[in-house]
Parts: sequence; C-alpha cells; structure tokens
Amino acid sequence: MDDFFEFLKKNKKFVDSIIKKHVPEKWDDKYLEWLLGKPSYTYDSVALTKSLAEPMWDFLNRGGKRWRPVMFLLFTEALGGNMEKASDIAIIPELVHEGSIMVDDVEDLGEMRRGKPCTHKIFGVDIAINTGNMMYYIPLIILIKNIPKLDDETRLRMYNIYTQEMINLSAGQAMDIWWHKGKASNVTEKQYMQMCAYKTGTLARMAARLAVALSKGTDEQEEKIGKIAETFGVAFQIHDDILSATSKEFSDKKGYGDDITEGKRSLMVVHALHHASKEERSELLSILDSHTRDKEKIDRAIEILVNTGSVEHAKKTAKEIMSNAWEGANVIPDSPAKKNIKRLVDYLIERTI
Repeated sequence: MDDFFEFLKKNKKFVDSIIKKHVPEKWDDKYLEWLLGKPSYTYDSVALTKSLAEPMWDFLNRGGKRWRPVMFLLFTEALGGNMEKASDIAIIPELVHEGSIMVDDVEDLGEMRRGKPCTHKIFGVDIAINTGNMMYYIPLIILIKNIPKLDDETRLRMYNIYTQEMINLSAGQAMDIWWHKGKASNVTEKQYMQMCAYKTGTLARMAARLAVALSKGTDEQEEKIGKIAETFGVAFQIHDDILSATSKEFSDKKGYGDDITEGKRSLMVVHALHHASKEERSELLSILDSHTRDKEKIDRAIEILVNTGSVEHAKKTAKEIMSNAWEGANVIPDSPAKKNIKRLVDYLIERTI
C-alpha cells in the first residue's frame, strides 16, 4: 500500500498544478477578465482575492487525497482517451468536491476539517457559503471556454453529466440534512445507500462518466463505469464513517465524534437502530438528536455501535458492494491503468487515515 500512497502523492502534485493554472492564489485584473469578462466599471481584485481565492487556497492547501481526479485520469487512460486534454477536465469533480465540503461544514455546524478550524470558523459563514458555491461554477469555465478544445458533441455530453450529477449531489445532501435533524428514526439501509450514492458517489460517478465522454466511450461503458465509481464513492463514505468512530488519528483531523455530534445517520447508526435493544436504541437516538459534544456520551454512542456489531457490518458491506460492482469492469480493457484503478479502490477502502 505504501507504494500506491506515493503514486497518489505524485498525482496530487500534478492535480494541484492544474488547479493553480485555472484558479491562482491571487486574482489580478488579467485573471478576473479571463474569469468574469471585461468589467462594465472596474474590479476590486483585493476583495475578490480576500473573499474567494484566499479561503479556497486555505482549504486546498490543507491536503485532501485528490483521488477523484486521479480516478478520472486512470479511467481516461484505460479507455484510450486523449491524455493531453484530460488534465484540464480532471479538476472539475475535485473543485466541486472541495466546495461541497465547505458548504457541508456550514450546514453541519462543523468545527474542524483537515486539522484546522472549518472555513466558516476562520472567514465567516457568508464567505464560506459563497466560496463553496463559486467552486461549483469555476469548473464550468473550462467547458465554456473550451480549453481542452473538445468537439461540440463531447462538450454537450459533459455539460449534461455535470448538471445531472450536481442535481443528485443536492438531493443526497437534502436527505442527509433531514435525517441528522432528527426527522427520521427508521431510515433503512437501502435509503442510506441511496443517500450516499447521491452525496458521495455522485462526484466519483461524475469523474468516471466525464472520462468515458472524453474517450468517446459507449453508453454501456458510461453506465457500468459510472456504477463502479458510484459504488466506490459509497464504500469510501462507509469507510470514512468507520474511521470517524474508531480512529483517533482520523478524528484528530476532523474533530472527535463529529458524526455523532451532527446526529449523522451513518450505515453503522442505521444498522444499530435496527439491531439494538429497545433501551440502547432509545439511548442512541437521544445522544444523536442532542448534538452533544460531551465525550462520555459520544463514547457511549460508539460503544453501542460496536456492541450491536454495526462497525463490523459496515466494514463487510463496504467490501461486498465494491466486489460486486467491480464485476462490471469487463467493459474496461485490460491495461496497467485498469490495474491501478483497482489498486486505488483497494487502497482507499482499507486506509487507516
């Protein structure tokens, strides 16, 4: 696994260089004209740098694995796509992902993210929301200006993919918000998996479908490869939730017991609510709905998850759904890139941080 971690680090540097190409850390008038068009009056480049570029790069510089653009590049390579054109497209799902975390942290009243206070804690709620939203739209400039010089059919296909997946992303977030507000005590595992497919799976699916579009792949390839990526996104989220509850190193970066404090209905929680005793079920719901930061109560909630076998159930489910989804990989020609896609999947759902 260590060699693949180095592979990811190397590609992360490449991805970050492409992000900086399109989103520099300082926005001068030349960049603003490229991004916004000629002004009717005059720009305030200082205000735009301070309220957009700085919070963006404060967040981007904290880290993140950049596995979505790496997945896009690997799928494109495996399908024989144009790798010269691929680099600019690769950052589309990543910028959306980073922006969605900023907004998600506001909605969840988050405290910590990647070892630092959340963006809204440093820059304010207004700037965090606006910056997150800007990161949804900046990627479209790559298509609007046709930087990779795509034909019209490919560009339209990519617009359609982007739009549908962004709609799905908001739907997944809506389900998650409603549940952690204590509005649902009987969420089923299938409902949870669908929420995850929309919220976490959708940007992985976007990356995969964009790769198929760039490679001029078939509808069958887009459907099957999109499903593999979506399922991987779900498995990744399940594993993320497990780490949040069981890994001190992980919780130190995100904030101890944040998922419990948020009242998050993770797969572990959903399973526990259906398998705990009446007393433990009532106790777990009470802790989740109180949005407590009390360590003893958070520890008790995690204890219930462990006692009901819910942590082990989540681990087993993540591996099973990914194994089943990979059966659709027969539409991807055998190649070193295909092997690296499988290595990426295995690495990210077995990682410890």
